[in-house]
Amino acid sequence: MSEWKEYKLGELIETNVKSIDKNYPYSKILYLDTGSITCNRVESYQEFEIDKAPSRAKRLVKQDDIIYSSVRPNQLHYGYITNPQDNLVVSTGFVTISCNKEKLHPKFLYYYLTQSYITEYLHSVAEASTSAYPSLKPSDIEALDIEIPIHDDQCRIASILTSLDDKIDLLRCENATLEAMAETLFRQWFVEDAKKEWEEGKVADFSKHIKDSINPQRYPNTVFQHFSIPAYDDGKKPIIETGGDIQSNKYVIPQNCILFSKLNPHKDKRVWLILDDVPDNAICSTEFQIVKPINVYYLFFLYGWLTYKDNYEDIASGVGGTSGSHQRIDPKSIFSYACPNVDNETIRNYSEDVEPLFKKQINNQKQIQTLIQTRDMLLPRLMSGEIKI
Repeated sequence: MSEWKEYKLGELIETNVKSIDKNYPYSKILYLDTGSITCNRVESYQEFEIDKAPSRAKRLVKQDDIIYSSVRPNQLHYGYITNPQDNLVVSTGFVTISCNKEKLHPKFLYYYLTQSYITEYLHSVAEASTSAYPSLKPSDIEALDIEIPIHDDQCRIASILTSLDDKIDLLRCENATLEAMAETLFRQWFVEDAKKEWEEGKVADFSKHIKDSINPQRYPNTVFQHFSIPAYDDGKKPIIETGGDIQSNKYVIPQNCILFSKLNPHKDKRVWLILDDVPDNAICSTEFQIVKPINVYYLFFLYGWLTYKDNYEDIASGVGGTSGSHQRIDPKSIFSYACPNVDNETIRNYSEDVEPLFKKQINNQKQIQTLIQTRDMLLPRLMSGEIKI
């Protein structure tokens, strides 16, 4: 650590450098709101005529800037600006951070700010604010203490972490392509080339509702594999967390099934495919509906039918309960949903067609999780100088 120097971050950065003014040259903007980016993954941009844009659409950014949501930092709405369009505008809900590049490598700072202990600290600062909701001021970020190595080492550290993130992004892109291919095949087999002789049935004709419950507290020495709903979908399997400190009842997860989130399915597509590699000690939240095919070769057909756009939207529209963040779907909405009584031979042939696509997605997801774990293990050690470069 002898070559590392400590600074106040404000000595090395500028915040909220530029906003739209009367000289802004564009009549249309590409807008990024705080809720549309999480952990540097952009969900969507919005396009507006400038005179019809939201009042918060003011902040301008440039290459290598960092954007960091000032509201509830623990929600991880942050990102790194790469190759921005000239008319990109971000919300004033972001703190925009520009580095003195001679002293501080921007990607090094990005990884520094995304460490869990930093986001937790900044969230605690935000919660202590006097505003109506937890929020940061630019000065809160500028007041952070940061130790940095020489610039060449900053570049090396940033390069190591970036290479891991690039590989993760590549696998995610491949999975998105595989998913699109599977959706195209499903549409061809069962929508465009649907046979007239297929009478109307229901999802329950091909599946059963599984709700075998277990209380982990009764098994204090058992280490369970707990499947939890991820913040965003990285593939076809939820995040696996290992631990024996789970407090509430859980469902036992069988092999070759579909997990359909009960909670807020209308907000996004919250369905995950589980194949035959599920561990024996796998459990999941009772906030899932578990769809188990009557025959294993029905699995991909059922997944395709439940996630086909029009079908999924119909099923998800059946949520009940209080409005807002806690609406749930009951089993009837899934298992009573109309489904063609496709003959077994067609389903078998379709399953043989798409199985390699889904298995490749699952393998990619395993690689993604391994890479994420590696990155998260290396990040604090590289940032603290524990691992020498």
